[in-house]
Amino acid sequence: MGNGQSIAGDQIAVPTQETHVWYRTFMTEYPSGLQTLHEFKTLLGLQGLNQKANKHIDQVYNTFDANKDGFIDFLEFIAAVNLIVQEKMEQKLKWYFKLYDVDGSGSIDKNELLDMFVAVQALNGQQTLSPEEFTNLVFHKIDINDDGELTLEEFINGIAKDQDLLDIVYKSFDLSNVLRVIYNGKEPDTEADSSKSPDKAGLGKVKMK
Repeated sequence: MGNGQSIAGDQIAVPTQETHVWYRTFMTEYPSGLQTLHEFKTLLGLQGLNQKANKHIDQVYNTFDANKDGFIDFLEFIAAVNLIVQEKMEQKLKWYFKLYDVDGSGSIDKNELLDMFVAVQALNGQQTLSPEEFTNLVFHKIDINDDGELTLEEFINGIAKDQDLLDIVYKSFDLSNVLRVIYNGKEPDTEADSSKSPDKAGLGKVKMK
């Protein structure tokens, strides 16, 4: 079971009066009190993915699974809800940093970012910029000390100041869509699910500055 640690690294802040609503929703869907990776993918309609796209979704799930027991329990679930509903950019970017920092080293290297956006492209379709071009662009823009690694500070400060990059990061995994699907208890609306759009990850809209 989870230990209640927020996936963004902060305390859970969902209002107490709303927690019972989310608890009822979660337990209705998962009477055991635990959500498996397969159930997570089924809930979001993410079936039949190729290997790279599957790897991306596996990493998303692992980021939500704060105590790394292989399940998402209610405390981990409510931490995810909190991350979305609070709508604080810094907390969201901390979560995305954790998502991209696959080896947990505390920094993101070019290979990690490249692998992530190869997977995003596999999930969302072909983009104008290749993952290689996008990776080079990100490091060109925000790797301040040019050491080939992005620290949490570089990532947050750099992404927050660049709306194009911010849009792409947010679209690499649509947190708001997760909340909508869970709350409605159904698969993503095909009109609202931007993963069906060729420009889902926004890789075609960024220019070198």
